[in-house]
Formats: sequence, C-alpha cells, structure tokens
Amino acid sequence: MNTIKKHFWNEYQKEIANDNYYYERSCIRQSFFPGSETAFLKILRDELGKKIIDDQHQHTCTGIGYHSDIVQFDTTMTICARLFSLMSDNELKNFVPSCVTSFGVFTEVVETWNQFPEELEKTRKFLREATGREFKIPENIAHPSDIIYKYRKELKQKMKYQLVNHKTGKPLRVVEHTGCHYGKIFSHHAVGGAEFPQVLAGMIEEWGGEVIDYPERRHCCGFGFRQYLVMANRGYSVANTKKKFESMEEYKPDFVLTNCPGCTMFMDRWQYTIAEMEGKTYDDNGMGIPVLTYEELAGLLLGYNPWDLGLQVHQVQSESLLDKIGIAYDPADKFIGKSGKFIGIPEKPEILKVDYDG
Repeated sequence: MNTIKKHFWNEYQKEIANDNYYYERSCIRQSFFPGSETAFLKILRDELGKKIIDDQHQHTCTGIGYHSDIVQFDTTMTICARLFSLMSDNELKNFVPSCVTSFGVFTEVVETWNQFPEELEKTRKFLREATGREFKIPENIAHPSDIIYKYRKELKQKMKYQLVNHKTGKPLRVVEHTGCHYGKIFSHHAVGGAEFPQVLAGMIEEWGGEVIDYPERRHCCGFGFRQYLVMANRGYSVANTKKKFESMEEYKPDFVLTNCPGCTMFMDRWQYTIAEMEGKTYDDNGMGIPVLTYEELAGLLLGYNPWDLGLQVHQVQSESLLDKIGIAYDPADKFIGKSGKFIGIPEKPEILKVDYDG
C-alpha cells in the first residue's frame, strides 16, 4: 500500500532547478510588499549559495493587462519572449517569475508554443522585427515558492526560530493559501497540483507549524482581476474574501501564509475594509489575522529584522505573531526607513487595532 501511495504522489511532483536562476520581478509585489523580493534574493544568495540574476533591463509580463482583456495574447507572447531573451543573454536556462500571475502567463505561453509551433515562429518574428532580439525557451520555470519549498529542510538548519508558540510549546496554527494562477491554471506545474497543493503546507509543517484544513481552503482570495479592476464589481471581491475569513474564523489561525502578491494584498487589506464596513475582525483581540508572504516567513525564522522585511507596510500588523514565536524586534525602528530617516506613522484605522501610536 505504501508503494502505491508513493507512486500516486509522484504524479504530483515537479522538476525544480537546483541553481543558476534568472529572476523576473513582480510589478505589484514591488509595490505592495517590497521587502519580499529582496529577502528572496538574500536567502538564495547568502543562505543557500545559489546564483540568481536580478536584471535591471527586465519589465512586466503584461499579466494583469492580459487577464483583463486589455493586452492581446500576441503582445503578451512577444513581451514574454523578450524576457526570455534577457535570460538567454545571461546564458541561463532556469526562469523564476516572482508573481504567480506571471508564473501562469509564462507557463501558458510555453504550453502554447509546445502545442502550436506556428505561434512560436510568429512570436520569434514579432520580437525580431520589434527589437532585433532572439531567445531560447527556458528549460525550467519555477516559482520562487517552489525553490523555498525545495530547500525548506536546508533552510530549517539555519533558522533561529520555529513555528511554535515559545510560551506554550504548541505548534502555531496556520492557514495556507495557494494562488490560483500557481495551482489551478496548469495544475501539473504545481507541487501537489490543484488537488493536494503542498508548496506552502510543506514549509509550514517542516518549520514546526500546523496546517489548518477548513471548508473554504481552496476558495479564491477575492482578487479575481475583473472582480476588482472594475470598480462596480469590487463588492464581489470583498465578498469572496469575507467568505474565506468567516470559514477560517472558528479554527483560530495564528496567521495566513500565501505565495501570491495579489492574495497577500487582498487578504490583508480587505480585513481593514470589512472591519470598517461591519465592525468585525476575525481574531479574538481585534487586530486581525496577519497575512505573510513565504519570503517574509522564511526571513523571520532566519532572524531577519521584521522591519527590513517590510512587515510595517501590511494593513494587519504582526507584533502579536512575533511575540508568539519569540522574535525580538525594536518598536522604535518600525517606521525608520532604509535611509535612517523617520518615514512617518500611518493614521490608525477606526476599528482594526494596531501596535503603533498613529
């Protein structure tokens, strides 16, 4: 029986390159959670000793425009081809897109080229005419969360903290939320597929936490592109997020972990919106449930400064979580920028409680 189960699980695995990565940054991740990408590069270079190129000539994948029916697919394929040409210029074969929407876009483009070679030749022609550039298709496309998952055991050996309440000794209870564009569009390119997504659960369990299974575990975060980008549709967006939090509330999670910048942003920001609209939070102390990226979580457990990771830019503040884990931090440094200058204290929300005197 164990052999049968092991064979079955092998169908849900994916190849993740070991080293020599070309990194493609996320447009919205840099805007919402800028410390996450910096942390990822630091972890790969300093903790794991990997080579990863962060190219100054890179650009957007067009994902938001494409999924909003603003950018045509021919244009998207050509834009992706230019990014692949930058990877080729660096003599690399392993492509690492920061955003799960980008991950989905690049995967769709390569799948299209594999099934319809004429589309590949058309794209080569468009790129050559527009820029004079040529490109090679990546041999491996891995999301950064794939790489952190792959090296989760190695990173654990370097971590100063675990996902354990240092006062009670009990594992922290964690809700994992895997982005739709990672696990649902081309599910065979995701660790565990759409049925058994493991990329975040594997980190949580390896680092000492307990994964919460709850009814709306696979429900959308509420972003949905057209749900949010069209202002009249934003009620659908917040309603989706509310449904998730109502479902997880009774399980009393210590925090939410995501691998998509949109999911992080909406599950973080909509908690503030719901509190303002209905006077409701989904925790016991009125401060909301912290929502972290996997880079932020790995950085915290490795001992990185929470404020260097950018936790102060989240809507739901994280001090309650830091205190549970036993992570040391200086409240006085919370709003000191990288330049050493005070950047100002945000205005306090009306309902959602925060750990600063704004």
